[in-house]
Formats: sequence, C-alpha cells, structure tokens
Amino acid sequence: MSLNKKTCVPCQGGIPPLNAKEINVLIKQLNGWYVENNKKLKKEYEFSTYVDAINFVNSVAKLAEDEQHHPYIHINFKKILVIMFTHKIDGLHENDFIMASKCDNIKK
Repeated sequence: MSLNKKTCVPCQGGIPPLNAKEINVLIKQLNGWYVENNKKLKKEYEFSTYVDAINFVNSVAKLAEDEQHHPYIHINFKKILVIMFTHKIDGLHENDFIMASKCDNIKK
C-alpha cells in the first residue's frame, strides 16, 4: 500500500527508530525529501506567493491534527521547511514517511 493511503498510528515510545535499511526503503517512495543523521526527514517547498505558502502551512496543520502526528514547520516568506521526526523514539517512524507523502499531495 502506498504511503499516502496509510494512516498514522500513535507511537507510544519504547520501540526502536527505523534503521538505515528501513529508511532507505521508505525514502524511495518520496520525492525531494532527505534524511538528516538518520533521525529527521526534511523538505523545503517553494511557493509563488506568501499567501500560497501560508495556505499550504494551514493545510499541513489540519493534516497533522487529523493524523495526530505533528511536524516542525518553518516559514520563510515563500519557502516552507517541513521537518518530520518522532519525538518519543528520537528518530524516524513510518508515520514520518506517511505524513511526508501526504504533505506532497497537498502541494500538488
């Protein structure tokens, strides 16, 4: 099943973060995202206008609430940096990749 068809599951902690091999399998399903230190998933989105950028941020915020998985979002005028990682395991979980895929669907 593709990532954007999945739903995030609550992570209670106590499980290991994804290892490099698992990350490499999942990252291939994304476009333009990169992994930093095997702990964070990042992507910068660029928009034509500030309002378009803010509308995207608002859509990501709604998605985050719906999925109960909240990214860091940095706003720099018409550029938005989205950072995914799972705090409870101090690393990456499948949820991060699900959210990344769904953020890309918002941008389309």
